[in-house]
Amino acid sequence: MFAGSEGGAETWAILASLINSAKLQDIDPRHYLTDVLEHIVSGRTKINQLHMLLPWNWKAERDGSEAKLAA
Repeated sequence: MFAGSEGGAETWAILASLINSAKLQDIDPRHYLTDVLEHIVSGRTKINQLHMLLPWNWKAERDGSEAKLAA
């Protein structure tokens, strides 16, 4: 109703899902979305690796990287 079109509503639903999934993983949504978009735009994450950008995989990779840096 407020999205302007069916496509707009679908886009908002996807964005809301990503934001809430990040929150459920105790991730700052702004930081998460910024990093994910940078990975996609720069080509650092290939199309067959997009599943690694899901909030729970993204967090696990970050936590693993931080643990390696601390050691």
